[in-house]
Amino acid sequence: MKVLVVGGGGREHALCWKLKRSPSVSEVVCAPGNPGIQREARCVAVGAEDVDGLVNLALSERPDLVVVGPEVPLVLGLANRLREEGFPVYGPDKAAANLEGSKSFSKRLMYDAGVPTARFEVHVDVEEAIETIRSWGAPIVVKASGLAAGKGVIVAQNEKEAIDAVRDMLAGNSFGEAGSQVVIEECLVGEEASCLFIVSGDTILPLASSQDHKALLDGDKGPNTGGMGAYSPAPCVTDAVASEVLETIARPIIAALKKRGAEFIGTLYAGVMLTEEGPKTLEFNVRFGDPECQPLMSRLKSDLGEVLLAAATKQLEGVTLAWENGTALCVVVTSEGYPADFDKGQAIGGLDAVEAAGTTVFHAGTAEKDGVIVNAGGRVLGVTAVAPTVKEAQQTVYAALEHLDWPGGFYRTDIGYRAVAREEGK
Repeated sequence: MKVLVVGGGGREHALCWKLKRSPSVSEVVCAPGNPGIQREARCVAVGAEDVDGLVNLALSERPDLVVVGPEVPLVLGLANRLREEGFPVYGPDKAAANLEGSKSFSKRLMYDAGVPTARFEVHVDVEEAIETIRSWGAPIVVKASGLAAGKGVIVAQNEKEAIDAVRDMLAGNSFGEAGSQVVIEECLVGEEASCLFIVSGDTILPLASSQDHKALLDGDKGPNTGGMGAYSPAPCVTDAVASEVLETIARPIIAALKKRGAEFIGTLYAGVMLTEEGPKTLEFNVRFGDPECQPLMSRLKSDLGEVLLAAATKQLEGVTLAWENGTALCVVVTSEGYPADFDKGQAIGGLDAVEAAGTTVFHAGTAEKDGVIVNAGGRVLGVTAVAPTVKEAQQTVYAALEHLDWPGGFYRTDIGYRAVAREEGK
């Protein structure tokens, strides 16, 4: 079958890479794609947020399946439009995508559905928000309610930091429309994990567990980012934890959406904190995580095209997934200065040597200029390896990164450190 993938980041590169290797898939088309994706798919220059352009592209290409990678086109209703034209789509309709598009909607839905999560309040008024912060104390979490590319979350260690964040979002317009409403939450303590599910109506198929590293710097210090690296599986997600997340978080939220007339088809991403009281929900996303998608696709043995088509056509019941043993680990290389300002257009060399050292390089924020790969975004590369142990996967990636010729590139040096410590019995 022919598959159209929407998006141009590291997640979409991983999806195209896996779909190209799926026996059920004869051709992969990607819009808009990137220089790395060009090796796996035919790229067409239609933007991921150009809903009309993407519908016209689908009408022209007539794919057997459309896979929508990023959250923005889903929130804009791309899946609705494509389904109206008769295409099988992997990705939720606009109403269900609101689970990620509005944190205030998501938190209220969790509360109504009895899904375990942090105590919260929603505010649009600066002074009322400050009053809550002073009443609750710190540490405390301040979130922009709308889409902020994974960066609209401030884990404030003191009240001043939280108040500055609220003023920045509500009065300073630092996140635009996304920050016109803020969610203030109690700060949960524990280990964070990513639990993803392929959902098709009432059928929920868990993916392997993974763990992201959202903070910019080693030891989980510094500002939040869209993700600095990830690995799968996450040892902290035992079989018992995975079962609890499925029954107390995934099933209730999908049922709550359905009750409101929003049937979910696509990936449900539950970011959970493993607290002493059990798993609690930090956030929901409505698509594959980035960078979690890269290690997940690297470990998946099943035919991805077959699985996603089954979900899109409501035939997922009875489908199972097979995984490679061992660990897949991805280190994200960013532009120096991310998540704040950074320079673009810097030449990136050594990519072939990085891959020759036993990794797969997934492109995220890259472009091609005069035949040279250059950086075009904040998160630029996802260097990924699969090995029998977390330590070996980690060592493979970092050894390979020594071949990267990009002085303006930056990456954490400790991705997977929690799992390595567990492996070594520390």
